[in-house]
Amino acid sequence: MKIYSSKFPEVLIIEPNIHTDDRGYFMESYRKDEFSSHGIDIDFVQDNHSLSLNKGTIRGMHYQLQPKAQNKLIRVVAGKIMIAVVDIRRGSPTFKSYDINFLSSEDKKQLFVPKGFANGYCTLTDDTEVIYKVDEFYSPKHDRAFAWNDKDINIEWNIENPILSERDRNAPEFRNAENNFKYEI
Repeated sequence: MKIYSSKFPEVLIIEPNIHTDDRGYFMESYRKDEFSSHGIDIDFVQDNHSLSLNKGTIRGMHYQLQPKAQNKLIRVVAGKIMIAVVDIRRGSPTFKSYDINFLSSEDKKQLFVPKGFANGYCTLTDDTEVIYKVDEFYSPKHDRAFAWNDKDINIEWNIENPILSERDRNAPEFRNAENNFKYEI
């Protein structure tokens, strides 16, 4: 297993060792000792699984407020996504900047998104399935989002008419959401 930083040192890309033969493949998607040696020493408490039927579906930008903020371990089990991660930690030298990564069922990479970062993704294939582990239970009271197409963040999604939920279509601009950020660096 290879674990290395993305643009943000705290956001990690995990590449599994994949063992293939004429039957198929085997891989370890999670191994506590490997993750702990790279600073991911957390206990996951909930697994989430989403299916997006159509290419061009955007889900995001999502996060939970403290004290229910979540570390997330994200992987794609069917299809391909472009995932955006935004630093929402006030005082961080990279506050309001974003990074883009691609995850697919073919490459089997995972992305660790720590507390203090919002994330969202766009499906690049039909019938895309994403699963992610979190270390804090979902809390509707602490659940938040900001606009996927926020002008201040300016994520390059390369899509003009995405498929959106009502919630994501009506999410506030970043500057109107940022008063909620309670993340320290």
